[in-house]
Amino acid sequence: MGPVVLTYIRVRYGETDQMGFVFNSHYLSWFEIGRTEYCRALSRPYRLWEKGGVFLPVVEASLRFKNPLRYDDMVCIKTSIREVTPYTITFTYKVIREEDGRLAAEGSTKHAFCDRSGKLVREPEPFYRWLLEQLEQRKEEVVLRERKTDFARE
Repeated sequence: MGPVVLTYIRVRYGETDQMGFVFNSHYLSWFEIGRTEYCRALSRPYRLWEKGGVFLPVVEASLRFKNPLRYDDMVCIKTSIREVTPYTITFTYKVIREEDGRLAAEGSTKHAFCDRSGKLVREPEPFYRWLLEQLEQRKEEVVLRERKTDFARE
């Protein structure tokens, strides 16, 4: 459903544990990066959703680890939307090691449409209709978003 957005990041030393692997909580942060870049790729950054009174709190998250990542690995976060209902939106993610294309982790986050006070909102306008239109019009598109995290190498 909708476009697939590819966001590239490099694993920072501070994201690894004592064994040299990326610590598990960082994957959820990377999901947030993918989700943020997804909204930006649709030309509607998340901050504009909030400015318009629509908030997307996480109500459910799942994460499955497949292959470990280490410091300095280049990673692709592949983000897409699995489902939009009148009250929720569900994003899916695949975290892929760029060097060999191996899947490191995959998961999803489900978000409720809420107002500033946290009250559930049904089909918040104008965002809801716009979102459905974007997903239909751009369903075959792949969008590249590069997040600069390693300036020394450029």
